[in-house]
Amino acid sequence: MAELFLEIFCEEIPARMQATAERDLSEAVLKGLRDAGLSCSNAISMAGPRRLAVSCADLPAGSDDVIEERKGPKVGAPDKAVEGFLRGAGLSSIDEAEVRSDPKKGEFYVAKRTIPGRATPDIVAELIPEIMRNFHWPKSMRTGRGELRWVRPLQRIVCLYDGIVVPFEVDGIVSGDETEGHRVHGRGPFKVTGSEDYIQKLSGEGHVLLTRDARREKIEADAKAICEAAGLELVEDKGLLEEVVGLAEWPVVILGEMDPAFLELPPEVIQLSMRTHQKYFAVRDPKTGNLAPNFVVVANIDAADGGKAIAAGNRKVLSARLEDGRFFWENDKKIGLEAMAPKLAKIDFKKELGTIADKVERVAALARELAPKVGADPDMAERAARLAKADLVSEMVYEFPELQGVMGRYYAIEAGEDPRVADAVRDHYKPQGPSDAVPTEPVSIAVALADKIDTLVGFWAIDEKPTGSKDPFALRRAALGVVRIVLENEIRLPIRSNAQLGNFEVGDAFADVNELAAFFADRLKQYLRDQGQRHDLIDAVFALGEDDLVRIVKRVEALADFLGSEDGANLLAGYKRAANILRAEEKKDKRSFEGDVDAAKLDAKAEKALHAAVVKASDAATKALEKEDFAAAMSALASLRAPVDAFFDGPDSVMVNADDAAIRENRLNLLNMMRQAIGTVADFSKIEG
Repeated sequence: MAELFLEIFCEEIPARMQATAERDLSEAVLKGLRDAGLSCSNAISMAGPRRLAVSCADLPAGSDDVIEERKGPKVGAPDKAVEGFLRGAGLSSIDEAEVRSDPKKGEFYVAKRTIPGRATPDIVAELIPEIMRNFHWPKSMRTGRGELRWVRPLQRIVCLYDGIVVPFEVDGIVSGDETEGHRVHGRGPFKVTGSEDYIQKLSGEGHVLLTRDARREKIEADAKAICEAAGLELVEDKGLLEEVVGLAEWPVVILGEMDPAFLELPPEVIQLSMRTHQKYFAVRDPKTGNLAPNFVVVANIDAADGGKAIAAGNRKVLSARLEDGRFFWENDKKIGLEAMAPKLAKIDFKKELGTIADKVERVAALARELAPKVGADPDMAERAARLAKADLVSEMVYEFPELQGVMGRYYAIEAGEDPRVADAVRDHYKPQGPSDAVPTEPVSIAVALADKIDTLVGFWAIDEKPTGSKDPFALRRAALGVVRIVLENEIRLPIRSNAQLGNFEVGDAFADVNELAAFFADRLKQYLRDQGQRHDLIDAVFALGEDDLVRIVKRVEALADFLGSEDGANLLAGYKRAANILRAEEKKDKRSFEGDVDAAKLDAKAEKALHAAVVKASDAATKALEKEDFAAAMSALASLRAPVDAFFDGPDSVMVNADDAAIRENRLNLLNMMRQAIGTVADFSKIEG
């Protein structure tokens, strides 16, 4: 058993591609080895700005021999059939074939041949070039040497088995045993014999931290330490951290300073400028919680002056960026948000749905209509809706599209708008993802709902609906946003109301309310599944035609708690038993048993007890449902457990299919009465178990 080690060394790989490429290469190598009959007990992978590496330990020296069998014609078959079999099997005489017997088909010939195994280096020498030629990169290029498409020009390939080079060539690059380290601190080249030697030399003299985890831990620890030493606090940014992990082979953290005058800008502008253009981390003053006039930069060099020149250079670059931001900020404030709004008439929202200004008019009307339903002031909701999209034409948002809404809030505050209006301008896009918070202030809720509902109804009206995995206008996200806003704020806004709000005509097409309501229902199901609710319980509640999102969730939660109890589980079993009997008898009689139960015909003690229990439980459950006390409704149904058990399995159990037709029908009516009583809280036929 020996180790296979592979490193592919090239020019800088974009940071966003490294983690996926590392995984894909490792998986491709392992799969290729398995398909060739080789397996390894331990595989590790590494990725960095200029390299991908894979190590497979305990790899055998070669693949095993394979015995291949080929079935031939029957014994006594025509000569031509036998001759064809011999040619195909590579036999010189039929005597070399084995005769086997089958009870049905009789005796027939079988040819056996042994395909010898191959040496691991030979397998690898074919496998790696094939993997590289078919490797997928989101973007790739072809150099002048050959036909290979790779993310950046290849420079070296190291491929070793048991410390010995596996010879092959890819696009003019011949495999070897030499690699390079850090461009400045330890270029090398370094001759390596395997992964252990490779890691030792590169992480030492080569000044390369080879794994993403190692670089991440160093950057995070050093950044926090350097800030703490200066009495500051690092503003954590996991997304930026993952990016800079892929930018520096030998990360060195430096604390820089910027002109404090830039702190007059909105903090989001400063942070986004640092993050997007320069890949800097923001820093805050822990005493005030506000941004400090500092930044953290991750360099790829350990400078002799401790990074002073690097910090100074980065300060100049950041200052230029922030000067641009200050220019945009001052210009936008002079114009004002309200004056920006008319320019929206020149921007199409969607050709069939008019301009963004047309959308603003619809959203403003919807927000006013929704305001009373969510406890908002109608005038404020309409005002916020009319201003919500205006910052799209601001210079700042043109430069930083990520700040749409955020800048609108600042401009609204500068203009003296009510803080609730300003917050609604910022929050009306929320939630933009599963981790994003939903708006909670009534004016913000009204505008956020209006914006999303208008988008959904509009696209349904022009028949631009999501299909399969395609959703170019993010309509699923919009619908899920509506669901989350309604549920997390406990707003009583039924699904059909959502689908009908803003229903408008575009040409001759109208939004299909029922189809859109079903789309909302699907998003609610997704939301509940993500919350850990069982799909069958969700279906059981939806089957009732319930329309209120908040009520649906409460029903599902109460049903889950009920079925988790012993009473609930046993009642479900009794329900299914009754339902199966009814289904069989309804099929036999070709009719349903929905007649009234005649109490005079109930002669068995168990059926009288069940009838009385169903009447009582049904009445109690109905009253509880009217008060939306779903737990009490389930509790009322729990009282049916004992009489149901006694009816089917007690000492005085009842024979449903009595000889007397009238008694049989009455008992079937009783079972149907029980089924309907239980069905008032959920359709138990949808529940598994």
